[in-house]
Amino acid sequence: MGDEIPPPVDQLAAVSLTNDEASSSTVQKARFSDRVRINSILGRPDGGAGLAGQKVRISGWVKTGREQGKGAFAFLEVNDGSCPANLQVMVDASVSDLSKLIATGTCVTVDGCLKIPPEGKGTKQKIELSVVEVIDVGTVDPGKYPIPKTKLTLERLREFLHLRARTNSISAIARIRHALAMATHTFFDEEGFLYVQTPIITTSDCEGAGEMFQVTTLISTTEKLERELIEHPPPTEADVEAARVVVKERGEAVAQLKAAKASKEAIMASVAELNDAKLHLARTEERSRLKPGLPKVDGKIDYSQDFFGRQAFLTVSGQLQVETYACGLSDVYTFGPTFRAENSHTSRHLAEFWMVEPELAFADLEDDMNCAEAYVKYMCKWLLEKRYDDMELMAKNFDKGCIDRLKLVASTPFGRLTYTEAIKILEEAVAKGKKFENDVEWGIDLASEHERYLTEVVFQKPLIVYNYPKGIKAFYMRLNDDGKTVAAMDVLVPKVGELIGGSQREERIDVIMERLEEIGLPVEPYEWYLDLRRYGTAKHSGFGLGFERMVLFATGMDNIRDVIPFPRYPGRADL
Repeated sequence: MGDEIPPPVDQLAAVSLTNDEASSSTVQKARFSDRVRINSILGRPDGGAGLAGQKVRISGWVKTGREQGKGAFAFLEVNDGSCPANLQVMVDASVSDLSKLIATGTCVTVDGCLKIPPEGKGTKQKIELSVVEVIDVGTVDPGKYPIPKTKLTLERLREFLHLRARTNSISAIARIRHALAMATHTFFDEEGFLYVQTPIITTSDCEGAGEMFQVTTLISTTEKLERELIEHPPPTEADVEAARVVVKERGEAVAQLKAAKASKEAIMASVAELNDAKLHLARTEERSRLKPGLPKVDGKIDYSQDFFGRQAFLTVSGQLQVETYACGLSDVYTFGPTFRAENSHTSRHLAEFWMVEPELAFADLEDDMNCAEAYVKYMCKWLLEKRYDDMELMAKNFDKGCIDRLKLVASTPFGRLTYTEAIKILEEAVAKGKKFENDVEWGIDLASEHERYLTEVVFQKPLIVYNYPKGIKAFYMRLNDDGKTVAAMDVLVPKVGELIGGSQREERIDVIMERLEEIGLPVEPYEWYLDLRRYGTAKHSGFGLGFERMVLFATGMDNIRDVIPFPRYPGRADL
C-alpha cells in the first residue's frame, strides 16, 4: 500500500545527525530557512526529549489532524520530509481556527514550545510541540485533495506524481535514493575517480540494439514549412519565368546605357535594379523548390538537413564517451540518465533510467570485479549507517527482509563462477525437476529467474558470473583466448538478479574491428572510439550499475516505477 504508518519515533536511529547535533541540548536550526527540521528534533537518540523547554519554529504538511476536547484543541501529525517520523503538534483553539489546520495535506508553519507529552494512553512520542502562534497556513479542500490519509495503492499514487512525495513510502524511497547517490559519489571520490559528465545526445549506439530514441528537429521544421506553404503558396513555374524575364530586361537596359555612354550615375542605378532582380529570381527559384514532407535523398531521409547534420539519439549509455577520459585521466565515472525505446510494460523496465558507469584504466576483469563488489558493499553499509530509519519503514511496510539483505551483502564475500559453470548448475537443477520458464542451454542470456535461483537458492548470497558467450555481449568486450567467450561479468544479487554488468574492454584494434563487422555495425560512427586503440591503447575495464535496480534491491519494492521520481514508460511521460 502507498502510505502506511511510519515506525515509532523511539525506534529511529540518529543516523542522519552529526555527533554534535545528536548530543547537543540546543536544537539545530536550518541554515537557509527560518525553521527547525523535524529530523533535528526526532532523529536524536533520546527522540527529542532532551530538547524539552526549547522554543522552535517548524514547517511541514499535516499527515493527520483531529480535534479533541469538544473543539478546545487539536492534535496534528506534521512531517517536513526530513525523516519518516511525524512530529505531534498540539494547537489550542484560542491560538488559531482549528478547522483550517486539521485537513490532511495542509501546510503549516508554527512557533511553539517543545515539551514532554503526558504519560499513558499509549504515547509513543518522546516530545511534542505546543503551539503558541500559527505563522502560516496553506489550506486544503479535503473533498478535492487526492492523497487522503487513508491508504492508496502505489499504482494509484502514480496518477499523482506531483503529490506522491508527501506519502510515507515515496518520501522514504526518495531519501534512500538520495543516500545511494551520495554513497556513489563518495565511494568513487575516496577511490580517486573523477566524475565526468557524458552527453545525453549521442550519435553512437553503445549496445548495438537499435532501441534508441531519436533526437531530431526535422519534424517540427517540416510542420512549420507546411504551414507556411499553405499560408504563402510557393511560386509557380510561370512566376519563376516572369522573374527571369525581368532579369533579362534589366540586363538589356544596363547594356543599352553602357552602349549609349550614359552617365555613371544612370548606369549604377540600372545595375542596382539588375542586382535586385537577380536576388528576387534566386529567392523565387529557391521557394519554388520547397515541397511538403521530410527532406529526402535517394528515397531516404536527408539527415544532413537535421539540427546536428546527422542522425542523433538519446544515449543508452555513457560508457563509450567516458572511456575517452579513462584513456587520459585513468579512473573516471559517469552518473546520469540513459534512455531505451523498448516497448516493455514489465515491472523491471523504464524508458528513462539512471546509470552509474565507472571506467578503470590499466585494469583487467579481476580488478573490475573487485571494484564492483567493493562499490555495492559500500552502498549497503552507507544505507545501514545513514538511513536506517527509512529502511525500518520499508521493512515494516513492504519487505521484512530488506535490512537483513543489506547486511548480508555488506558483510559477505561475493561468490564467483564462470558462465559455463552457472549453466551447468542450472542444467543439473532442471535434470532434478526444477522448472524454468526460459530454457537453459549454453549460449543463452541468463534470465532473471535463472539469476535469482543462483543467488537466492543455490548460493544464498551475491554472485559474480563472468566469461560470457561473445554472441550475447557487446562488441567492445575483450575476446578471450578461447574465441568463444568475452571477459564480461555480471553482479547478481537476491531480489533483483542482475545489478551490474561490466567487462574488460577490447584494446586490440584489429579484434574490435572484426567484432564490429561480425555484429554488422558500421565503422564510421565509431572511428573516434577506434582512435583510442590506434593511439596509445591501454588495458581498461568498466561496468554499469542500473541505479533504479539498486534502489529496488535496497527497498524491496516490486515495481521500478515506484523508485524513480518521474517514471517514463510506454504511454506515460507525465510532468
